[in-house]
Amino acid sequence: MTSTAEAPLLLTKRRIWIIFAALIAGMLLSSLDQTIVSTAMPTIVGQLGGVEHQVWLTTAYLLATTIVMPVYGKFGDVLGRRNLFLIAIALFTIASVGCAFAGDFTQLIVWRAVQGLGGGGLMILSQAIIADIVPASERGKYLGPLGAVFGLSAVGGPLLGGFFVDHLTWQWAFYINIPVGIAAFAIAWFTLQLPNKKATAPIDILGVIFLSAFTTCLIFFTDFGGSSDHGWEALETWLFGIGMVVAALLFVLVEAKAKDPIIPLSLFKNPIFVNATAIGLTLGLGMFAAIGFVPTFLQMSSGTSAAASGLLMLPMMVGLIGTSIGSGIAISRTGKYKIFPILGTLITGIAMVAMTTLAADTPIWLICVYLFVFGAGLGLIMQVVVLVTQNSVDAAMIGTATSTNNYFREVGASLGVAVFGTIFTTRLTDNLTGVFAGAGASASDAQNATATLDPQTLSQLPDALRDGVVTAYADALAPVFWYLLPFIGLAFLLSLFLKQIRLSDVAGLVARGEAIGGEEAEALEAAQRSSEWQASSDSGRTPSDEDANSRS
Repeated sequence: MTSTAEAPLLLTKRRIWIIFAALIAGMLLSSLDQTIVSTAMPTIVGQLGGVEHQVWLTTAYLLATTIVMPVYGKFGDVLGRRNLFLIAIALFTIASVGCAFAGDFTQLIVWRAVQGLGGGGLMILSQAIIADIVPASERGKYLGPLGAVFGLSAVGGPLLGGFFVDHLTWQWAFYINIPVGIAAFAIAWFTLQLPNKKATAPIDILGVIFLSAFTTCLIFFTDFGGSSDHGWEALETWLFGIGMVVAALLFVLVEAKAKDPIIPLSLFKNPIFVNATAIGLTLGLGMFAAIGFVPTFLQMSSGTSAAASGLLMLPMMVGLIGTSIGSGIAISRTGKYKIFPILGTLITGIAMVAMTTLAADTPIWLICVYLFVFGAGLGLIMQVVVLVTQNSVDAAMIGTATSTNNYFREVGASLGVAVFGTIFTTRLTDNLTGVFAGAGASASDAQNATATLDPQTLSQLPDALRDGVVTAYADALAPVFWYLLPFIGLAFLLSLFLKQIRLSDVAGLVARGEAIGGEEAEALEAAQRSSEWQASSDSGRTPSDEDANSRS
């Protein structure tokens, strides 16, 4: 690829859409996996015997994703994003092979963490590359479809996961990533033509280390504190708490002195950035905890099959896709964005209140209505917060700002899944043990039955015992939504104070002098194509579109 110093990249509409196709492929790979696993989780946990640790199947992925987000964001700003995007796809695909061949629950959790190392890059780099090639004033039209891909994956993932569990094996939830990953890598390799750069300052290694230590300690602190095995009175819980505080203090000290910090402290002097990031944090606490365990509720508490529980997520994704695309188009037309997070948090809160009433006998159609409203609320918030964050910073910090915003949202997600997942799992384990003990099982037999319970086993139980299990799931999960509501309320209050500013008309690459965009790019490409055809006519040769495009 020609260096930008010799020939700046021409950001024509055609090239933007070609690059966008590569981003869609990467986003599809990452989001599809998360939703497939959520549906297959009860079966995986039952067959590998890890019900008391099932929260780590999700938390391991989120923890790894959270740790690497700032790294991808900063390195993308410093080194360019193309090679990092390819590395992220490769990591994710290789880890999928490891997950599929995992022999026990521990191995599966380790490979899920490796998947997170790739998934974090796919998420951050997709959003940052869009900001590089599309002005903020037009970006809503592109961020909307990216959000829609997440929505489509959240429909397709549970459907595929349910099909695999019902008709094949849970390993197919990971096998499916292999061809998708290979295809995504090939698309990105041939179409993602972006400039590479060289670092001009030392890499902030200490910042990466202390940020990773803080994130890890925080997750273990919350998980240990909320678990029945350790609890808040346990010494190891507070050792992680102390480690979290120490790592945070050391990180701030290192960042204050670093020549090129991984998360510049100056970002937190920007009130719009701080507000948008705080919305993401509080939304992450409530959103991911709810999304992660709803399929489990549908599958076990409502007595539906894995495939049916996946299909029941369809209304939520219809709502999310519709409002995500609709809000993106509206923002591009009007330049106004503040109203959407306000409406989104209100709608999401209403849906969450409704979900607190879920029970084993709740009609399926009513659950679908709740999920539709919930998805519609999320679609009004998720991509808008990213757009606001990117628009509030200098073009040279797009990747860093994007990753920092996502980092705090994922911190919220990790906390939400760890804390509320632990509450759910603890209540569920106690409820199920009580159900089996009440049916005449000994204490040890009741614990064993609880640890190995999956949907197939549930369907073979006597009616009375099965009803008891279904009620146990409902009683464990539905009240958890009450704990999530305060965070949605806080996100609403923060949205009220989000400042409306003008959306930029210049893409990131153009602002940094690494590309030419708009009408000038179209005119230059037309002139180059005309020159190529004239030269080929004189020489009697007809160049291919690829030849002309590579010279551009």
